[in-house]
Amino acid sequence: MNITPVLLCGGSGTRLWPLSRKSYPKQFVPLVGEETLFQAAAQRLAGQGGGVSYAAPMVLTNSDFRFIVAEQLQAIGIDPGAIVIEPEGRNTAPAVLAAALRAHADDAEAILLVAPSDHVVPDAAAFRAAVAKGLDAVARGQLVTFGITPTHAETAYGYLELAETPDAAGTAVALKRFVEKPDEARAAEMLAAGNFKWNAGIFLFKAADMIAAFEDHAPDMIAPVQGSLDAAKADLGFLRLAPEAWAKADDISIDYAVMEKAENLSVVPFDAAWSDLGGWDAVWRESGPDENGVSTSGAATAIDCKNTLLRSESENLEVVGIGLENIMTIAMNDAVLVADMSCAQNVKLAVAALKEKGAKQATEFPKDHRPWGWFESLVVGGRFQVKRIMVHPGAALSLQSHVHRSEHWIVVEGTAKVTIDDEVKLVSENQSVYIPLGAVHRMENPGKVPMVLIEVQTGAYVGEDDIIRYEDVYARD
Repeated sequence: MNITPVLLCGGSGTRLWPLSRKSYPKQFVPLVGEETLFQAAAQRLAGQGGGVSYAAPMVLTNSDFRFIVAEQLQAIGIDPGAIVIEPEGRNTAPAVLAAALRAHADDAEAILLVAPSDHVVPDAAAFRAAVAKGLDAVARGQLVTFGITPTHAETAYGYLELAETPDAAGTAVALKRFVEKPDEARAAEMLAAGNFKWNAGIFLFKAADMIAAFEDHAPDMIAPVQGSLDAAKADLGFLRLAPEAWAKADDISIDYAVMEKAENLSVVPFDAAWSDLGGWDAVWRESGPDENGVSTSGAATAIDCKNTLLRSESENLEVVGIGLENIMTIAMNDAVLVADMSCAQNVKLAVAALKEKGAKQATEFPKDHRPWGWFESLVVGGRFQVKRIMVHPGAALSLQSHVHRSEHWIVVEGTAKVTIDDEVKLVSENQSVYIPLGAVHRMENPGKVPMVLIEVQTGAYVGEDDIIRYEDVYARD
């Protein structure tokens, strides 16, 4: 049986601030282990397992993340079937419908597995086995969702009420109803009842059956989504959905638009470990705290602490906790979060407060990821800025000039190919070059290893919008 994974890759990154931010949300960050959550999700749904063969994944994301998606897939050796760019976030219903319509156009019998890209599932084999158990229901025309067996009374998740008790084999059973996120008392009641599962937001279905469900329950959405697909344009290997039609689709989740109204629903129980890492308390649980409930990461030290999470995301920043209990501390170069563990769901309030005061840390990641690599600001003054820039092997920045600043480049790793007006030369490690104000210039990495340089900008204005592009291999404006 062949299944096409559909990975939903958006998000605003508020609940795991400061490590997750709007410009670089949690699925792209190695929160648990060395892989990012997105990479782990892609690998979990690749190859063969449980009698199922997985096709190349379809990824739905936005324009800002498209190169990050491509880069992270390339790093783990997965070639995507398609990277579909949504013009704007319209919640999960339009995204799922777009995937179903596109897959059905290629194969009338296509089966899709739609999954968020930011979940933790340690036992990938168990998950693939659960997917295989849902295929009989799919063959009967059912829309299948996956219910996680609760381990505690959780108020941050929605629930699924089962219509019957699952058998020991974990066969799909009928779904009675969806339950909204409960308060603590109701969550405890559902945990005790035993016939409620956490709603993982993962769905398995035939594309034709999902399209039929939209026709029955959300027919007004089909025309704009189909129109956006029909007018989509290829762009450097990505598929850009047409913005005009897309904007007319309702901004609504797949649960509200279709799943809560459909009658052909089944649930596959999943008893193995799972987390959507919806807060730092979840990261603490998944990180394997010691016998005192303490988890440390990076340059962090805990002394006489209990039930505490300490993380340093900078090798030059030591985090030390003494006598702490139920505290989570996450330190980065530009922001530090210190909070009681019970307030994990309130971290988004901190992001809102920072936005209100205009702090760039609310949404901007210290490293600004670009299609060619990344840069980070090391020092910013009134008339100068110092950056560290990393360029991937074979990558090149745009041919550009600046109106308000000149630049000095010092190569510290690798070799740079530098264009300055009509001159092209190689600049090796420990060599430097000067870019006069107004000069048309470009830097490239002709080598096979990353190239790193220090850039010193001087001038009346050093903002990122002081740039005139003449040529750009990434088709940016």
